[in-house]
Parts: sequence; structure tokens; C-alpha cells
Amino acid sequence: MMPVRHALLILAPLGLVLAAFFLVPVLMLLPTSFGSYVPGSGIAKGVWTLENYLRIATDDYYREVIWRTLGLGLGVSLASLILGYPVAWLIARGPESWRVPLILLVVFPMLLNLVVRSFGWIVLLANRGLVNNLLMQLGLISAPIKLMFNLTGVMIGLTHIYLPFMVLMLVAAIRNIPRDVEAAAATLGSSRTHVFFSVTLPLSAPGILAGSILVFVLTISALVTPRMLGGPTYKVMATLIYDEYVQLLDWPSGSALSFALALMAIGIIWASSRLARRWAGMA
Repeated sequence: MMPVRHALLILAPLGLVLAAFFLVPVLMLLPTSFGSYVPGSGIAKGVWTLENYLRIATDDYYREVIWRTLGLGLGVSLASLILGYPVAWLIARGPESWRVPLILLVVFPMLLNLVVRSFGWIVLLANRGLVNNLLMQLGLISAPIKLMFNLTGVMIGLTHIYLPFMVLMLVAAIRNIPRDVEAAAATLGSSRTHVFFSVTLPLSAPGILAGSILVFVLTISALVTPRMLGGPTYKVMATLIYDEYVQLLDWPSGSALSFALALMAIGIIWASSRLARRWAGMA
């Protein structure tokens, strides 16, 4: 076993990089979150207050944005799981000749700029976009359906963007499942459907959990796509933080919201890791 000293020496460069480029800037904003912003004058000197955090917990507007953000993260994670699992299963269990082309198809959208992909969805989902025009030409609708500046548009765009992360996590988990276990269940008379729900799906739970955590955290912190597809009125935590910093110049409120979002993400990761350990102990 590697001595603790050697392990610390190996991890030291990574720890220094994280401290220099992540921890220190975050800690520098912590005092700002307890400051008081005076419109037209900036941050009041020598004034410390908990008002910024109390406002997040008590103001109905902020609570609505928080619940909307959490609901968006849950919805995108669930949609990515439902859409991504069949693709991941096909990559992991399909013919070897399909594997590389399918992985390239999954990864290819990640090579495009995020703004370009969001603009592509604007072209598709606008009131006179391709989707609404097609539906009206087919006679399925008589007026355009509102697919942008609401939850629908943002969820569609973010699901498309973060779906590859879920698929790649699931592929790794499914490939780690021994085929002998599935073959043994089939030998005992189980149908393919029963083998999937009783063997494959439970054993791929670590990949499902890891992919869901990753997609959820990326979704609740996403800025560009919610800004473009949600518009200036449909707020989530990231767009609200951006407006507080850039448009209102209220750095104390923006810092408090940033720490609230970070604590939400850390709490979700911690709870998920506890759940994963409990599942591992029950296995």
C-alpha cells in the first residue's frame, strides 16, 4: 500500500491548483456576500449584514427562482436518463462495429460551441421556427405553440446539451456489468425484460446516480442556454446571479446567491454519495 506521505505528495500539485484557481477566489467573495449595496454609491464600507442571505430564504421571488432551478435540474436529469439509457445500452451491448460510430455521434455535439447549439434551438423553437411552421403546415395546430421563454424551451436545450454526459456515464456502468450474471438469469428462465429490470438496471445504478448528479449540477449552474432560450424574464439561479452582478451591480446579493447555489450543489452531491454508499451496503 502506498504510504500516506507519498499519496499526499502526488495530490499536492492538484490541491495547490484547486486552491489557487477555485478556493481562493471563492473565499475572496465571502466577505462581499455580507456587505450592503447602496444604489448609486456601491458597497457600503464597514457595514456587515445578513440581509442578503435572509432575503434568499424569506423573499417569495427568490424562493420561486430556487424551486424553479431545482425543478429544472430534476427534469433535465430525468429526461437525459430516459433518452440516454437506451442509447447507452445499445453502445455497451450492441455489435462491436456500432460502438465507435455511436460514441462519435454522442460526442459530436459537444464539439460545437454552446452558443451555436443554443441558437440552433432558437431557430427550431421560435414562434415562426421550423417546429411551429411544420406543425401548422400539417394542420396539427392553428397558432404557434410557445416553446421558448418558458420551462419547455430551456429544458429541451439543456437536455440536448447534457445528454452526452449521461450517456457516457451509463455506457461505463453497463459495460462493467458481468454478462455472466445476465446469462445466468436468462438460463433460469427469466425473460429479457425481467433480466433487464431485475439484473441490468439495478447493477447500473452507480452509473445512473453519477450521471444524474453530473447533469443536475451542470443544469442548475447553466447560464448561456437559460439566458438565450428562457429570455430576460424566465429566471433561474445562474441568470439571476448574472443580473445581480452585471446589470444591477449588486455584488453582495450576487455573492450571496452564488454561495447559496454552491451550497445547494454540495448538499445534493453529499446526499447522493450517502445514498450510493447505502445502496452499496445493501448490495
